[in-house]
Amino acid sequence: MTAGPADGHRVHGTVAPGFSAVADAFATVLAGSHAGVAFSVVRGGEPLVELHGGLADPATGRPWAANTVAVLFSGTKGLTAAGCAAVADRLDPDAPVSRYWPEFAGGGKEHVTVGQVLSHTVGLPYTDPEPSPAQRLDDRACAAVLARQEPIWEPGTRVAYHPTTYGAMAAELLARVTGRDPRAVVRDTVAQVPGARVFLGEDPPAPARIVRDPDYRISTFLTDPHRRRLVERMYRMLLEEPDLPDSPAYHRSGALSGAGLAGAPAMARFYAALCVPGTSPVPAAALAQATRTWSEGTDAINDRPLRFGLGFELADPIGTYGPERVAFGHSGAGGGRHGAWPDRELGFSFLTNEMRAEDVDDRASELLAALHTCL
Repeated sequence: MTAGPADGHRVHGTVAPGFSAVADAFATVLAGSHAGVAFSVVRGGEPLVELHGGLADPATGRPWAANTVAVLFSGTKGLTAAGCAAVADRLDPDAPVSRYWPEFAGGGKEHVTVGQVLSHTVGLPYTDPEPSPAQRLDDRACAAVLARQEPIWEPGTRVAYHPTTYGAMAAELLARVTGRDPRAVVRDTVAQVPGARVFLGEDPPAPARIVRDPDYRISTFLTDPHRRRLVERMYRMLLEEPDLPDSPAYHRSGALSGAGLAGAPAMARFYAALCVPGTSPVPAAALAQATRTWSEGTDAINDRPLRFGLGFELADPIGTYGPERVAFGHSGAGGGRHGAWPDRELGFSFLTNEMRAEDVDDRASELLAALHTCL
């Protein structure tokens, strides 16, 4: 299958009969790309769409291959949410965090629940004081700071995306209830699905290199200058060191908010498996609990409409997860989108190394719209 006049715009892969509209949409996406893209869709363990193309490293001309992995950014959070759901028998969302992590009661947080932490309503969107450069990618070190910290609003009263602190707090909870390295808990949860793997705290093979669109911006819904300063504090590490996600230090950190690497086929297989009780590494009752609405509204910092389960993003008013009424997963900075349409028993993943601003990036949305027409 080919499309476009240049090798960099050649579409590789396959689609099942009846899914040519997805192939056409993918060719259009790839034709407008300056780096690499991949889109995979899996149902019942069988791939319906496996497409990739473009460049994994535009600087060297290395092409994106079927097994190329890339930084998931916050797509990692969806896998972290699944890891937490997999141990739901030991991690009650209605229990106070201090039951499992006594130090977290510092700063007046003795009544904060696990559910408030996992649904982004706890009011700890950044660490204060900020960790040292040597510790900023260390979830456990950041968690120790957060345990002492006072929330900036009454937990449970507002929802706002916690871009880095979510992972640090989830990591500490996983460590406390399992006695294991939290990165291993998440890796093992993913690995229970045949064909699925995430590189988390380890060196990946030849990862795609990140390319930023010249107009790339964060928090594109936000216009308030005071809250913009909060956002810059929340994302300071990546704003000040834009090349950090390409570094071995970032990959080896395995930070549960955003340092996972995987391929689109692996992500689609994992989310598809979650939809089927017989193949899911997460018990059906725990997944249902994790994917019901725990918080929703306009982000108190970013002004973006959002809706969360226990760590999973859910179908929202702006159609992040396509036309399906019921969906869950997690998006990633720059355009990645990974998730499931459970009523269809279907998992999907759009993965790219070309970061674009959310308000101008319609790549994943176009692919999900095309997919919906084929079902």
